[in-house]
Amino acid sequence: MRNLDFSHLYSNAVGFERMARELEGLFEQKTAAYPPYNIKKRDQDGYRITVAVAGFEREELALETENGTLKVKGRKGAAAGERQFLHQGIAERDFELAFKLSQHVEVQGAKLEHGLLTIDLARELPEALKPRAIHIGKPDPLALPG
Repeated sequence: MRNLDFSHLYSNAVGFERMARELEGLFEQKTAAYPPYNIKKRDQDGYRITVAVAGFEREELALETENGTLKVKGRKGAAAGERQFLHQGIAERDFELAFKLSQHVEVQGAKLEHGLLTIDLARELPEALKPRAIHIGKPDPLALPG
């Protein structure tokens, strides 16, 4: 993987140095090999994580958020270990993935379909943080100067 440099962000982003360092760290970390997943941007404020969970039933999967981290867990039941395979090409081992969520990113929902777990996320800024126009009024002619 090529080395990505985010130092150019520091000159234009006051107070975001920590975020830029975290971005650099994310690209330097090796991604988990199992299960494979995709992260894509749906629209301006939406994201979708798709995890390949072939062989897992809905009851064997769990999603939880805590302290800005989304955890996706898969646990196979005891009966899964008792089956005898002539060939097992689909891995069915337990797993746990963790995704660090940015501030104000919330899980909107999840669905399991055709062996793919799809998790929809949206960034929802509180009203106080949304940009707003401020009206510039005319001076009051009756106001006293000074």
